[in-house]
Amino acid sequence: MALIELDGVSVTFPPRNRRGEPVRAVQDVSLSVEAGEIVGIVGYSGAGKSTLLRVVNALEQATTGRVVVDGVDLTTLSERQLNGVRRGIGMIFQQFNLFTSRTVYGNIAYPLEVAGRSRTEQRERVSELLHFVGLFDKALAYPEQLSGGQKQRVGIARALAAGPAILLADEATSALDPETTVEVLNLLKRVNTELGVTVLVITHEMEVVKTIADRIVVMEEGRIVESGSAFQIFSAPQHPATRRFVRTIVDDVPEEHELEQLRRRHPGRLVTLSFREDATTQSQVFGEIIRAGVELELVHGGVEDVRGRSFGHLTLELRGEDAAVAAVVARIGELVPLTDLGTGEKGVA
Repeated sequence: MALIELDGVSVTFPPRNRRGEPVRAVQDVSLSVEAGEIVGIVGYSGAGKSTLLRVVNALEQATTGRVVVDGVDLTTLSERQLNGVRRGIGMIFQQFNLFTSRTVYGNIAYPLEVAGRSRTEQRERVSELLHFVGLFDKALAYPEQLSGGQKQRVGIARALAAGPAILLADEATSALDPETTVEVLNLLKRVNTELGVTVLVITHEMEVVKTIADRIVVMEEGRIVESGSAFQIFSAPQHPATRRFVRTIVDDVPEEHELEQLRRRHPGRLVTLSFREDATTQSQVFGEIIRAGVELELVHGGVEDVRGRSFGHLTLELRGEDAAVAAVVARIGELVPLTDLGTGEKGVA
């Protein structure tokens, strides 16, 4: 049984004015999350991803559909019963949401106070978490004395205080610089691998899900438009929205403005080859080209690594006799996915 199961979930908000239409923030979403997964939910602003995240801990009520967490249908529970469920679901935010009047220790202890834990239990748990997130020396500091990365580590420690099985991260790295983002993502990986916590990450940054997610869900206009393993999503995106996201960090087939520049510098035949580690290798393809007596030059693209698996899109310029080039293009097109971009005179084939 999945740890989180959304079945036909929709969330509709009332019109913003008397003449307006209801806002369909989430539309007929079904999603399963297994225990121990890190799932990244990606979408542009307004895609419905944050609303969907809040449905998981019932901070937002589903208008229709079922929300099942650890075998319990949250849509059937009272608010008092939901409060008990929420203790098993931690949440961290983009703007940290720390109590400015409390020390680091006090912020982390707060959920334990609410849960009625003894002072001794609070002290032991907070000490454990301060060591885990690397902030033991900041226990008596206040949030205003911390960097953004340190504040987010406090937020993570506070979210873990009650020992949740699930951690929800809503744009948790958007306010951080790249170096600090890497540190926070590494900490979230430790939360998952060392503590066994299932993590849902909401983001619009593909570098985040590339670094951390086992599986990626892409949303647009309140719907899931594509989902799959991180490797599948990055190496072979299908939906236009997914391709737009992937292109922000992965060089694919050159876009038209890039192609114009390439053709000005490279008058030969341009082809883009797509490689995956479980298919034909680059050396096999390059060997075919060299044996055909055709010259080659790499002019665009590169090789990427996603969760330990590699893929790439390489655009080559091929130079030689027209017949030899045409023959080798046909041959390597049988070995790997190939996009024939033609030459400057002939345009895109």
